[in-house]
Amino acid sequence: MEIIFYSAKRYDNEYFNLSNEKYQQKLRFVEDRLTPETVDLIKQESVVCAFVNDVLDQEVLSLLAQRGVKLVALRCAGFDNVDLNAAKKYNIKVIRVGSYSPNSVAEHALCLMLALNRKVYESYNRVKDGNFSIDGLLGFDFSGKTIGIIGTGKIGLILSRITQAMGMRVIAYDLVKNPECEKLGVEYVDIDTVFAQSDVISLHCSLNKSTKHFIDASALNKMKGSVMLINTSRGAVIDTCAAVEALKSKKIGYLGMDVYENEQGLFFEDLSCQTIEDSVFNSLLSFPNVLITSHQGFFTKNALENIANTTLENIQKFEQGVDLSDEELQ
Repeated sequence: MEIIFYSAKRYDNEYFNLSNEKYQQKLRFVEDRLTPETVDLIKQESVVCAFVNDVLDQEVLSLLAQRGVKLVALRCAGFDNVDLNAAKKYNIKVIRVGSYSPNSVAEHALCLMLALNRKVYESYNRVKDGNFSIDGLLGFDFSGKTIGIIGTGKIGLILSRITQAMGMRVIAYDLVKNPECEKLGVEYVDIDTVFAQSDVISLHCSLNKSTKHFIDASALNKMKGSVMLINTSRGAVIDTCAAVEALKSKKIGYLGMDVYENEQGLFFEDLSCQTIEDSVFNSLLSFPNVLITSHQGFFTKNALENIANTTLENIQKFEQGVDLSDEELQ
């Protein structure tokens, strides 16, 4: 099949071409993000491979249908950027990579926790400048602290194992309890208990109507003072403006973000020679206790290999007429 890849980077080209030695599909990569204005980049392709910040709303899906697109293959786990009802209306199948490397995201969440606590970024910059003072770099032991994990799928389960091994008490909130977490001794509690008792809160839930701005001003007010908040899920799970106010009041003592609710057109791009006009994002950058990475939690060799293999395998199944279940998109 002929496949066009939107928002494609060098690493997409590299890993998908390697994987395609087995599948022999016709691949074409464009750097442009999928929007109503870039649909015209499609030539003969009947498959669109999209990423997290591509636009797949009703307007775009209508235009894709007019172009003869039959399949949208998301090379990611999240599908909050897709209007699934419109996809069904236009008879466009949507598939995703449900699980590519949960270890990579869980480990990145831990990376943010450790770097924030021990002020690694500040220490590194001091040493580069010849300043070897450790004054102001005081951290704390995670052992004996309580971590609240919101969302206990595969990523939340792995982070539970890691933080338990560090000597942390793990409590969790999820609409559906994970039996594997229960076997570990993870305590499932209500959300207010997570807010009230957690020294660290790590977010691992999908983005939908019920989780958008799940962490808002009201939720933040229920948390411990100087709480550490980590988000490697989706940016809009946190009300960023409320988080900025909580940073000012020191309710949030540490904020680690691998995602941002207005990251479209920002993350994955080199804007080093441009002025970033997002005032909320610039405000976040002004805090010394905020660490932001550019949606790189998934970015490991293992994950890229799994994403490429799973995506192309699913496309091949679609081509062969295999019934691809919509269960992953519920």
